[in-house]
Amino acid sequence: MEYSANIEKLPHSFLPKVFELKDWQTVEPYFIELRDRVLDSKASLENWLKDLSELEAFISEDACWRQVRMTCDTENKSLEESFNFFFLEIQPKIQPYADLLNKKLVNCPFTKELDQEKYFTYIRSIKKSIDLFREENIPLQAEASVLQQQYGMIAGKMTIEQDGNEYTLQQAGKFLENADRRLRETVYRKIAERRLVDKEPLNELYSKLIGLRHQIAVNAGFENYRDYKFSEMGRFDYTPEDCFNFHEAVKTEVLPLVDEIYAVQKKRLKIDTMRPWDTEAEPEGVEPLRPFTDGKDLLQKTIQCFDQLNPFFGDCLRKMESLNHLDLDSRKGKAPGGYNMPLAESGAPFIFMNAASQMSDLTTMVHEGGHAIHSFLSHPLELTGFKEYPTEMAEVASMSMELFTMDHWQVFFKDEKEMSRAKRHQLERVITIFPWIATIDKFQHWIYEHPTHTIEERRVKWLEILNEFSAESIDFTGLDDYRSYSWQKQLHLFEVPFYYIEYGIAQLGAIGMWMQYKENPKQSVENYIKALSLGGTKTLPSLYKSAGIEIVFDSKGISRLMRFIKKELESL
Repeated sequence: MEYSANIEKLPHSFLPKVFELKDWQTVEPYFIELRDRVLDSKASLENWLKDLSELEAFISEDACWRQVRMTCDTENKSLEESFNFFFLEIQPKIQPYADLLNKKLVNCPFTKELDQEKYFTYIRSIKKSIDLFREENIPLQAEASVLQQQYGMIAGKMTIEQDGNEYTLQQAGKFLENADRRLRETVYRKIAERRLVDKEPLNELYSKLIGLRHQIAVNAGFENYRDYKFSEMGRFDYTPEDCFNFHEAVKTEVLPLVDEIYAVQKKRLKIDTMRPWDTEAEPEGVEPLRPFTDGKDLLQKTIQCFDQLNPFFGDCLRKMESLNHLDLDSRKGKAPGGYNMPLAESGAPFIFMNAASQMSDLTTMVHEGGHAIHSFLSHPLELTGFKEYPTEMAEVASMSMELFTMDHWQVFFKDEKEMSRAKRHQLERVITIFPWIATIDKFQHWIYEHPTHTIEERRVKWLEILNEFSAESIDFTGLDDYRSYSWQKQLHLFEVPFYYIEYGIAQLGAIGMWMQYKENPKQSVENYIKALSLGGTKTLPSLYKSAGIEIVFDSKGISRLMRFIKKELESL
């Protein structure tokens, strides 16, 4: 089947052709019409669903653009006010109508006549939303939505000075690759000290969010926010116990490999003791990998790389470039991190990241590019709700792309030795990321199982969990002050709680995809496209099966995948 990136913004048939969300009064009539419309046949129900989908797509994209603009410029107060306006004035008024419309669908006698296979996951999600909805949670959720964006405001202002120049923390990361060990330590400590400056505001912000989230869970009849969030995120196919099994498997099957990687690094650097500022460093006389010069160069090289893998993939990025749906370079006042923002009406999403000419930025770009392709492939689906795919599958899309593209990185690296170093860097990262995933996930379980903990108890527990998953090969002596608050660099804790285990589940899935790719590249890419095209119309296990992989949590399965990665590393 041929796929095209020349998708067009969805036209309005229910809403006015040109429509702007200025205030609640402009949009409420459309909710009222949907609420009051008589559904007297299967056909009328299907038309109603299409009109509801159009309204949902319009509102979703409006909210997404407000977030994009604010994260691109955290110092612009009007953009912050626009974001806050939506989540304080619009979203709270939508929720009661959304609940009424959900109930209208579930209670409609013609819903049973819909294709049950086609609508299964959609209606399951609707029923879940009905179960979770509580009127008293509306103001709490609005407050949490606004509060959690303060993290980006605080983190976006963090910079350090080095050699007379100011750097964002993302830009300063390049010094940690330098062969000068004294410089690496200096910058490492400057970054850590800068984070400590805001440790109290971030502690206070997190405590407020924990309190709000716990109350939301209690109001909805849950013992804690973890259990509430598992339900809200649609985690129908795995449990907290599966997560705990994953944590244990990381300790037994992955940590020994991490120690092996750092033992090799220690030997390369010819040092007696590995310190945390040594993990990304290059030996004396070896220049750090610099795969691109700036965001424009990064984009053009990624397009070339994607073209070689599948021309449709390159076309997706070209379409985004033509629409100006990219903001790639790091700068002061820009929120940290990176994301692909799906745009429900436009179809072509927006990629945001903080590139600083490092190898890790190449990984981020192809990662977010994988997400973007997922957005393109799911856009033709009939309803907005069909495009809401599981986050675990979303991360398979992005992490598989990191591995698929490696054989085409010659556009970034002309020298074979550099190409080999880049592949090694990527495969080592595939392994070394697991302990951090387990650390963040286990920490969140504890946080929300003990919502009344003190800040000191939080500090102690974090350090305990961090040490549990830290490589024995790295000497952290004298760094506990920094490490005690290192959780604060993880924006997911503030902005998207419990969204982190997905990276682990998906990384394992992506390794499975790459195993396929090594055997049959063409078939593997076809499986990838087929699975992503399904959006959220199938269950998570079914989506994985369509891609030719399976969900893994246990030690045996993880061990098999780690052995494969280790073998690939040894072949470089």
